Amino acid sequence: MKTAICYDYINQYGGGERVLQIFLDIFKSADFYTLFYDPSTNLIDKNRLVKTSFLDNYIVHKNHRAFIPFMPSAANSINLKNKYDLIISITAGYAKGINYNFETTKHISYIFTPLRYAFEDEYIPNKIGYKNKYLKHLINPVKNYLKNWDYKMAQRPNKIITISSLTQDRIKKYYNRDSEILTPGVDTKIFYPNLQKTKSYYLAMGRLMHYKKFDLIIKTFNTLKLPLKIVGRGPELKKLNQLNTSRYTSFLSSPQSDESLRLLYSQAKALIFPQVEDFGLVALESIACNTPVIAYQKSGIIDIIKENINGTLIKEQTEEEIIKALKKLENIDTNNIYKTVEHLSLDNFKTNIQKIFS
Repeated sequence: MKTAICYDYINQYGGGERVLQIFLDIFKSADFYTLFYDPSTNLIDKNRLVKTSFLDNYIVHKNHRAFIPFMPSAANSINLKNKYDLIISITAGYAKGINYNFETTKHISYIFTPLRYAFEDEYIPNKIGYKNKYLKHLINPVKNYLKNWDYKMAQRPNKIITISSLTQDRIKKYYNRDSEILTPGVDTKIFYPNLQKTKSYYLAMGRLMHYKKFDLIIKTFNTLKLPLKIVGRGPELKKLNQLNTSRYTSFLSSPQSDESLRLLYSQAKALIFPQVEDFGLVALESIACNTPVIAYQKSGIIDIIKENINGTLIKEQTEEEIIKALKKLENIDTNNIYKTVEHLSLDNFKTNIQKIFS
């Protein structure tokens, strides 16, 4: 079966790109298409990258959010015609809009979420969003265009797979389509417990974006004056540094090796994860390393959080809720946290991918 894998775009490395790499490893002979690819990421073998779009240039790589209104056209400009028996789109927006012969080609889409900038207002930074009444009048037509386009493209796949009950509900709400849940897996050869390690700090990890609530975490730990490590880089770094008043809070770059990442998880008392995420691979990795998670009850990670066993949920995104959750964690048996996600191993994930997508 001749197969193509389509992905939105690659200009950084995160949870979505890790999932993509698993698909590329399973479907070794599949061709690969994406809107644009930054070669400095070193994620794709250049021999597998068949085609990108007219957006594939350095300026877009470094400023991709400014080009969001052009991404639907960029996706539609890539035409696979009838070259493939199976197209697998892995997407949070655009890859499912790549063109092909709808009569002869089967299309299965692994959707992380419906297009965020079309349906979820919290993903639009306040500085360019609804606090400015003039910009609001410019943004709304773009949002409506993206919403209409995304809905139409979501009707194309023969089958939709998604990552959590949260995104399954969104797909039903925004696309009026049913979907099947396939939870991402964690590599237990990399992320595993070290029960002898002393847990000495709290941890927050991810790309430093406004909607990920790092500001809430910092404010909470400014009050608590407990050791906190924030791991990641992103456009909010300068602002978050200015917000921090605690000498017990430190900012770290992303770890350079799997072992250093595992140790970061293993030696943390808890991962603080108060944002809305489609799933939350970081939280899954933390639990696999025997570190509990404090998560928001409206996040996709609730599918794997077991109250007072591997973490706890906060009802609201407030300092008071996080402080209450930290106290709850004192009652958790810290020897058995990792066992709650053993069934979500990478091997099981790969087996399920082959069953569904082959």
